[in-house]
This record gives sequence, structure tokens and C-alpha cells, in this order.
Amino acid sequence: MTIDDQLRAALTQLAGVDRLLVALDFDGVVSPIVERAEDARPLPATAAAVVRLAALPETWTAYVSGRALTSLLKVASPDDRTLLIGSHGAEVRLGAEEHPVALDPDQRDALADLHRTFTEVSTQAPGTWVEEKPAGRVLHTRQADRDDAAAAVAAARRQLTGRGDIFLKDGKEVLEGSVVHATKGEGLAFLRQVTEAEAVLFAGDDVTDEDGFRALESGDVGIKVGPGETAAGFRVESPQDVAEVVGLLAELRADLGAQRRPDTDGAST
Repeated sequence: MTIDDQLRAALTQLAGVDRLLVALDFDGVVSPIVERAEDARPLPATAAAVVRLAALPETWTAYVSGRALTSLLKVASPDDRTLLIGSHGAEVRLGAEEHPVALDPDQRDALADLHRTFTEVSTQAPGTWVEEKPAGRVLHTRQADRDDAAAAVAAARRQLTGRGDIFLKDGKEVLEGSVVHATKGEGLAFLRQVTEAEAVLFAGDDVTDEDGFRALESGDVGIKVGPGETAAGFRVESPQDVAEVVGLLAELRADLGAQRRPDTDGAST
């Protein structure tokens, strides 16, 4: 990939802000999409660039994912300095400080209904399976026949649409239900607040990432990975391109930081 002039200019401007947050979706952005979710791993170049950024002054890195936090920790093996948003914002880890999901009795009852519905639908559609999250369930259809997958999703929606206590989200070959209303946009807003970032870079590939792109402000940079309509200002084709973009940003910010540091060679004491 050759980074075009407009994106390069936007990255250069980002690199110069006082306080920067670099937030990345994981699957399809940091890691290529794989058949089995547990087999996903970061591209080495992206992981290395994230570590370089996290080591720079006034710079924060984050993974903002729909995965449950335990799953994200397992596949991403993040640097301890990297902030984590799991379950689309329902779970948070800030360094060693973890904020688990706490459900009230009504939410636990709704979660049981959601689990029952997705499980019953999945048994009728070979190749689908249900992932459990602390505040939700995910109906995975990637390995199912397309007709069976569509029928399973439609059946689940018929049973659950209209319930005010269950929130449904479409993703890439998944239908996700949650008993906690949380979006990646809200997750990004929370991270912006806790880091006091002046500007944010956010990269995502899925329809659920559009909430994140819509939450960006003037001076931020949104990057859509792959095809599809988007509110992001920029687009790249693949996770390999993301590695190049994040690597360039780390290089630019490190160079600017070095220029800002006073030259102490020969200073008297």
C-alpha cells in the first residue's frame, strides 16, 4: 500500500497533537478475519507499532472490540499500557484496573431469554454456534450455509425484536444480542474522557464500528478497513494496510517528539 497524500497529511497533523489516543478494532483491523475466532492474532507489524506508540509521551493506545474482554485478552496479548474496551463498550480494562459487567436481576432474566432463543435457533441451523459474553450472546453464522444462516438470523429477530430489554446488533456474519446498551461510540467517548486526548485515531471494519466513526470529532481521523458504506473519512483495504498506517503514525510522532526535546549536549551543571 502507498499511503495517499491526504491520509499522510492527516496522520502528520495527528502526530503533532499534545495528547493522542489511537484506538483500533481488533478483528479485521489488527488481525485478519479467520474462520475460528480463537485463532485470531495481531499482525506482528501492527502489534509492534502499538507498543511503540504506547511508549511515547502523552500517547494512549486502545483496542475497542465487540469481543468479550476475556477473549480479547487471550487473542490480542496486549501491552499492559494498552486500554481495552470489550463487548462494544460494556467491559473496560484500564491498565490493571478492570471494570466487569454487573447485571441486575431483570438483566439476568433477559440474558437467559436471549441465550435460550439463540440456542434454539442455532440447533436448527447447522454450522451456526452461540458465543457467550457477560452481558450478551452472539449467533455466529460464518460457517453455515447462506440460506440456513439467513433463516436463523430472521428467526431470532422475529422472537426478540421489540423487546426493550434486549439490544440486537448486526455484524459481519453474526447477530449479537446484549442486555446492556453499549456502543463503540460510547466506548471511544469514555476513552477520550479518561485520557483527556486532544485527538483520536479510530480504525474499524464492521458495521458496529460506524458508531465509533460517528462519535469522532473535528481533528480526529476515522479509517474504514475494507468495503461498505462508512462515516469514516478515510479507507484502506486490509489489516496489512492498517499496519503500515499505524507504523507511520508511530514514526511521525516519535520524530516530532525528538524534535521537541531540548538538546542538552554540552550543557553545564
